[in-house]
Amino acid sequence: MISINLIIAIILAYLIGSIPTSVWIGRVFYNVDVRTKGSGNAGATNTIRVLGPRAGVPVLVFDIFKGWFAVFISRFFYDPSLSFPPDLATFDFMLAVAAVTGHIFPVYVGFKGGKGIATILGVGIALYPMGALVAIIVFFIMAFSFQYISLASITASVTFPFVEIFILGHQDSIMLIILAISIGVFVPITHRKNISRLLKGEEAKFSLKKKS
Repeated sequence: MISINLIIAIILAYLIGSIPTSVWIGRVFYNVDVRTKGSGNAGATNTIRVLGPRAGVPVLVFDIFKGWFAVFISRFFYDPSLSFPPDLATFDFMLAVAAVTGHIFPVYVGFKGGKGIATILGVGIALYPMGALVAIIVFFIMAFSFQYISLASITASVTFPFVEIFILGHQDSIMLIILAISIGVFVPITHRKNISRLLKGEEAKFSLKKKS
């Protein structure tokens, strides 16, 4: 039987993930909805492109934090005596999915959000700290080498489950293995258009300077 604790925690994780950092910062401080500019994505990369690092960096930091915090709250709601879920890893898995879903489909701004990369990173930091560190390193290597954030995100996400499962050997929880693999599959799916543009040589390179 699903407990009220789990239901409340999932709702809270979704609401935390739904906080539309880029949209609110853009509207409040710049009178701009970033979803109508640049790539139309409500994430840190597009915020930097449209509004500059002063707006984009806080968006990045908070979007990472909300992914981490949405998982962290499981410590306040999980009860090992509950019949479902049977373990903390399953509880964490559900909250992670709720948080990322919230970022992509935020209830506060018409369910039109971002791709969830920063929020996924926050989840990774909470559940797979060493694997997340490796993914961050891969991301920066690819980003600085090729200047395509989409390519860096895809490469880091695809690399992540292999590192986590086969190199670091974290195979103690089937739910965390499933989540790691899901990240490696989910990110490329959400970047289908970016992959198409990369193959055609039409993807925009990243710059810390905002577009004029």
